[in-house]
Amino acid sequence: MSLRNTRNNYGSIAKWMHWIMAFAFIGAYVAVYFRHWFTVDETPINWTALQLHLSFGVVVGTLIIFRILWRLNNIQPDEEPGSKLAHLSAHLGHFGLYAVMIIMPLTGYLGAKVDTEFFGLFVIPRFESTSMFQDFIAPTWNLTYEEFEVPFDFLHKEIVGKWLGWMLVIGHILAALYHHYVKKDRTIIKMTRGKD
Repeated sequence: MSLRNTRNNYGSIAKWMHWIMAFAFIGAYVAVYFRHWFTVDETPINWTALQLHLSFGVVVGTLIIFRILWRLNNIQPDEEPGSKLAHLSAHLGHFGLYAVMIIMPLTGYLGAKVDTEFFGLFVIPRFESTSMFQDFIAPTWNLTYEEFEVPFDFLHKEIVGKWLGWMLVIGHILAALYHHYVKKDRTIIKMTRGKD
């Protein structure tokens, strides 16, 4: 299997990044919903679920940078047959997913009120404690962190988290299944077992 993409298939690096990010993105959702639905505030399990959510978010936020760079430096496999509207919809859906994978980790970090204990390995300080916020943002705009984080928290939780993220992920999964079971083309195969 090729490391790089070809005209027929995604390479192994693109595949690994896709599936790790999918796992991390869904893992972040599962952790935060588990925290809200099944734990009590200020308990160890609540804290663990929050830290898993934050850690998965860091994975997504880090990998999206590499994924974009990798995409810009690789050819993309040829599109499967379809109408111009279908191809446009696919491109817009992918653009939306990439945007969400940038917006969610960024707004999550900017709005986080606690440090991230990255899978228990090391600590990533919350944005409030950074010199960028303390020495530049707070004095320049005369903002407390509580005032600063409100729009980021709202975007992260209420707009993208509750609605847009889910719609794009579910749409992506349904489109992939439609290609595989209805159109019977190579869309899923190119991202899974396709080999040149």
